[in-house]
Amino acid sequence: MRLRMELFVEDMGVSVEFYRDVLGFAVERRAEDYASLRRGLVVLGLGPVAKLPAEGDGQGFSRQRLSAGKGAGVEIVLELDGLDELRALHERCQERAVVSTSLELRSWGLYDFRLADPDGYYLRITHGDAAAAQP
Repeated sequence: MRLRMELFVEDMGVSVEFYRDVLGFAVERRAEDYASLRRGLVVLGLGPVAKLPAEGDGQGFSRQRLSAGKGAGVEIVLELDGLDELRALHERCQERAVVSTSLELRSWGLYDFRLADPDGYYLRITHGDAAAAQP
């Protein structure tokens, strides 16, 4: 099983730039109304909110549903291979985005930092090697 996440965004250009230029994703496919980006095993699809129906029947996404807050109740966790890669990305994010929590060692033994993408999707960036966090 793999995970592919689809995010509905207000401005395709701004979102593609953020994921490509700030977080280091590669654009695999780009059209006016869709973009597919990849970094390692993570695949993100971006589509415009404007393409969604105005109102929904509760079975899917609509512009009305997303107006309440994109990604409410969801934390998107992106895991890097090591602490050095995490530190480098944290530095780049501090220069080019608004980081909501700084890079810190958490009680569960991993470092992470948090930020929101241009649409307010909440991202936690961490690493997968707990042994690297030990002194």
